[in-house]
Amino acid sequence: MTNSTSKVEGTFFPENKEELEKLIASFKKEEVKFPTRAVVAPHAGYQYSGELAYRAISLINRDVKNIFIIAPAHKLYFKGMALLNHDYIVTPLGRIEVNREINNELKEEFECEFKTEAFVDEHAIEVQVPLIQSLFDEIKIIPIVICDMPPDKIVKILEKYYPDKDNAFVISSDLSHYLTDIEAMKLDTITAIKIETGDLKDFQTNMACNAISLYALSYFARQNNYSLIRLDLYNSSKTTNYIERVVGYGAWGLYEDKKNNFIKQNYRDVLIDIVKKSIRDEKIPAYPKVLDEIGACFVTLNKSGNLRGCIGSIIPHRPLIVDLVINSKNAAYNDPRFRAVQKDELDELDIEISLLSEPVEMRFNDEEDLLNQIKENEDGIIIQDKEAKAVYLPSVWGQLHDKKVFLSSLKLKAGLPHDHFSDTFKAYKFSATMIK
Repeated sequence: MTNSTSKVEGTFFPENKEELEKLIASFKKEEVKFPTRAVVAPHAGYQYSGELAYRAISLINRDVKNIFIIAPAHKLYFKGMALLNHDYIVTPLGRIEVNREINNELKEEFECEFKTEAFVDEHAIEVQVPLIQSLFDEIKIIPIVICDMPPDKIVKILEKYYPDKDNAFVISSDLSHYLTDIEAMKLDTITAIKIETGDLKDFQTNMACNAISLYALSYFARQNNYSLIRLDLYNSSKTTNYIERVVGYGAWGLYEDKKNNFIKQNYRDVLIDIVKKSIRDEKIPAYPKVLDEIGACFVTLNKSGNLRGCIGSIIPHRPLIVDLVINSKNAAYNDPRFRAVQKDELDELDIEISLLSEPVEMRFNDEEDLLNQIKENEDGIIIQDKEAKAVYLPSVWGQLHDKKVFLSSLKLKAGLPHDHFSDTFKAYKFSATMIK
């Protein structure tokens, strides 16, 4: 039996057991929890990002039996994936068992190597271990250190082991390094948008110290129609107040559904309150960081069952919180079809929020083919032919129950004849998650 003893205690976290337990206990906060088996957690010293890492790991389902910790090599250069050839890792909180059986599978199937020297002083692994120990009574870990390799092997490991509900993953990664506070915020925001949307072209290794695994997790999420829910995004200046050379931190949890469904399920009342405060020009209170993810919405105001204003965005192009505030104000005061909402009307307004998915272009041979692809009571539709363009939300199916009538009416809205069709005619579909 061989043990790997933590080398970073006393620097990245306290070496005294009682002091370490007390510090970790201070990280516990009441917040929305959702079941997950894959998270991104930062790996700086606990004084910088320990609380955020704890928040991420605390999301992991307590029923799991194995946690993969995938971290980048900081101390040793090599190519590929390194496994720890020890039975346990020991921290001030005791020892935690390494899953030898899975290690052997990884070695045989994924060309991993037992390379214990890659784990010497490797803080990106070690800082996650006490957090895991504090949250799980019986758990085995699979520490993996990676270096100079393509992300496809990480994707394959996720594809093989994630479907087994006994397994969970911690992607250990900080974000930008040693930029100014402003530069870091810009780059880290770009990084966050890429991994949250799955738009991974031009994803660069300088965006994060474990960019390979972030890429892999984002790709895996998009392939399975999962979402990465942002917990927070900040940098070391938050705790040090030093803004000249900072390190960026971010944390996410993998949600096995669409992000808009997550928002509706957990933050319905928060969104309604933001709309009300936006219309009243009141200060927006603290809000969950998932609303900083890119999103598109429509805000619809009704009064006594009649439309009073409706403005929105079709394409996600800015943080959802910004889109929601701007569209709320515009629906109340700048819808050209209605006079501005008056103060004495505010309490009489019924609010509807439509959270839109990203539109997908439809491919069709003729109008009949297009109609066959449209799902009644489900699809929102955008049509475009050169300069003419119009959109109907899925809620319009309540007034137009027939697909042909729906499409003809949409053409008229765009300023086209009801029977118009051409070689340049385009259509896009999207879904909308309704909050009333």
